[in-house]
Amino acid sequence: AILGGVGSSVGILGAGSTSAGVLSEKPNLFGKLLILTALPGSQGVYGLLIALMILMKVGTFAGGAEVSMEAGKQLLIAGILTGVACFFSAWLQGKVVVAGIGAVAKNDKLSANMIVLSALIETYAIFGLLIGLLIANGVVL
Repeated sequence: AILGGVGSSVGILGAGSTSAGVLSEKPNLFGKLLILTALPGSQGVYGLLIALMILMKVGTFAGGAEVSMEAGKQLLIAGILTGVACFFSAWLQGKVVVAGIGAVAKNDKLSANMIVLSALIETYAIFGLLIGLLIANGVVL
């Protein structure tokens, strides 16, 4: 959850800062830039999802459960793999979004194209989440 959240924060920082600059001259682009700026935020959600699954798996919300050392290692690996994938995906997606915002500032008809280009990087965060979920789901306590 932390790695995904930090990656999303870094990605949104660059996108939000660039959007603010563009909006100072072209406030009519707010809707288009808002969508682009928000895109790196989804990886924080993926990190939260894997964290919640791990917490539910170990019974945190139901009073706790005995977790073997091996199961704990597997759950830790699931969280780390997902977190790292989400961190880098959000950070790098933010860089693509910044470039896309620059393109939209010059030609606002490109916004859909820029959304598609920046969403390509997100695929790898989804792969990381999927692997983390498969690992975590397969852990036998």
